[in-house]
Amino acid sequence: MNKKYKYLDKVNFPADIKNFTQSELKFLAEEVREEMIDAVSETGGHLGAGLGVVELTVSLHYIFNTPNDKLIWDVGHQTYPHKILTGRKDRIRTLRKGNGLSGFTKRSESEYDTFGAGHSSTSISSALGIAVANKLSNKSDNVIAVIGDGAISAGMAYEAMNNAGASKTKMIVILNDNDMSIAKPVGAMRTYLAKILSGKIYFSLRETTKLIISAFSKRFSSKAGKAEDFLRSAVTGGTLFNSMGFYYIGPIDGHDIDTLISVLKNAKEINYDGPIMIHVKTEKGKGYRFAEKSADRYHGVTKFNVNTGIQEKSKSNSPAYTKVFANTLLKHAERDSKIIGITAAMPSGTGMDIFGKKFPSRMFDVGIAEQHAVTFAAGLATEGYKPYAAIYSTFLQRAYDQVVHDVAIQSLPVRFAIDRAGLVGADGPTHAGSFDIICLSTLPNFVVMAASDEAELVRMINTSIDINDKPSAFRYPRGNGIGVNLPTIDEKLEIGKGRVIKEGKKVALLNFGTRLKECLIARENLIKKGINITLVDARFAKPLDENLIWQIATDHEAIITIEEGSIGGFGSHVAQFLAEKNLLDNNLKYRSMILSDQFINHDNPDLMYKYAGLDANSIENKILDTLNSKIIIKKTN
Repeated sequence: MNKKYKYLDKVNFPADIKNFTQSELKFLAEEVREEMIDAVSETGGHLGAGLGVVELTVSLHYIFNTPNDKLIWDVGHQTYPHKILTGRKDRIRTLRKGNGLSGFTKRSESEYDTFGAGHSSTSISSALGIAVANKLSNKSDNVIAVIGDGAISAGMAYEAMNNAGASKTKMIVILNDNDMSIAKPVGAMRTYLAKILSGKIYFSLRETTKLIISAFSKRFSSKAGKAEDFLRSAVTGGTLFNSMGFYYIGPIDGHDIDTLISVLKNAKEINYDGPIMIHVKTEKGKGYRFAEKSADRYHGVTKFNVNTGIQEKSKSNSPAYTKVFANTLLKHAERDSKIIGITAAMPSGTGMDIFGKKFPSRMFDVGIAEQHAVTFAAGLATEGYKPYAAIYSTFLQRAYDQVVHDVAIQSLPVRFAIDRAGLVGADGPTHAGSFDIICLSTLPNFVVMAASDEAELVRMINTSIDINDKPSAFRYPRGNGIGVNLPTIDEKLEIGKGRVIKEGKKVALLNFGTRLKECLIARENLIKKGINITLVDARFAKPLDENLIWQIATDHEAIITIEEGSIGGFGSHVAQFLAEKNLLDNNLKYRSMILSDQFINHDNPDLMYKYAGLDANSIENKILDTLNSKIIIKKTN
């Protein structure tokens, strides 16, 4: 830590706060918040969510005996205070850096991270599994899941609550309601929770404490007293959770440590065989005025000035791929009223906020519900509309059955804009877009494209507009383009046709995606050594440009494919084609360059690709190895 703190300096693990007074806990919370703001200003990361749960985090670790009592955080955006209190405060400035702390919970990082997360809505399911395991093992450890109002809108959370209520298993669910996920929550659940908060049951500290203690004490005696009856009738908003088998309490002030401790203590000690839900109202960005005023902009931040709140801007003058997608789709939507935009709780992350501002009636944010997003798009497609489902590659994984069953089998023209394809840097393996090529290119009738630069992305969007008889997808990475001029929206591609970038001899390098720039660097370096390479931008993983592949297979000594995806994708389809056409029997050498068979930890994206063996130096060495050249290129550090 860079600063000296009166209370936080005394805390290395949660056991160190057990003897604090409640007044001291309040000062500790202030110091945790200050340290978190200071650290994230240096590292970047998720800020607003963590600031909103500081008091809750302190109270949970004060009341419960972690790590024996199991604390499960949903998503993990909000766990920086948790990391500070659980033996990692001296490493908090390594957040999201190479060999540093993960930005999410990670089991291999700490025993206090009970369950790894990165995607939302998994906490209640995993907590129930742990609680049932405790029951089967005759353990009395508590299990607590913390889930946000955005994450609880997802279908998986309801499946888990349904199961938990029916199983009569003791567990505690904390509903952290800050009326904010990454963007504003949407849908009926948001309205439902707002109704609770606008009712008469948002009590003061004294009222809440008396009511909860009284209700709990009477609830489990032989006769339920008036306090419980009042609680049950007053909490009209809790009816849904009650009907699912939960004992609902709340809402309570999530920034009032006295209230939190009273409620959590009673929830821990009460002898109740069944799940308990505690509805906690918090403010995202609490304690940092810039984050309080603009919770969405301070959900995830770059490095920033603590005093001014000004975030560090990208040094690139090239437009971000996401913005290129959004602006291109906007131009098409001005011409075509059938174009619909769909996002799953990521309007700003996917650029759909730009679309929604211009066409509010034609943009739908369905919440954290990727499965629904895909089938919703399929329904629109049956009626002649042109839905664009803009979903991160890593999140599209969650809807694969819907892609197969509801879209592909029916050959419906849903267009998938797959953002964050490939390795994504600081968010690490939970957010890496490694598997979409495999998942989609194995499906009959799908058109699967990957942009090698921002101009190609525009052409692929243009092309997708006219694909009206089958589903299509185009993938593009996080970050900025390379600075090429953008074509008009009338410039389209021929389906299934690649392009030859550079002609050469001996080796043909088939690129699929944004490794094209690295391929060009490798080619230039090898030209200096007398080795000329044919470079192809494949553009399509499905359908393959079979004529072009056939031609280069017969004209070259070797073919090497390269892609930002795992085994089973573009390279595997090329290998299958070569084998089926007996082209590998003519002394043709074939190699594929893919993401290595592992989950790659968070780091700078360039270093991640170097580690994965997909940088220019690795491409050079692969070509030389394929040719059995005696030239050795030493890898640079």
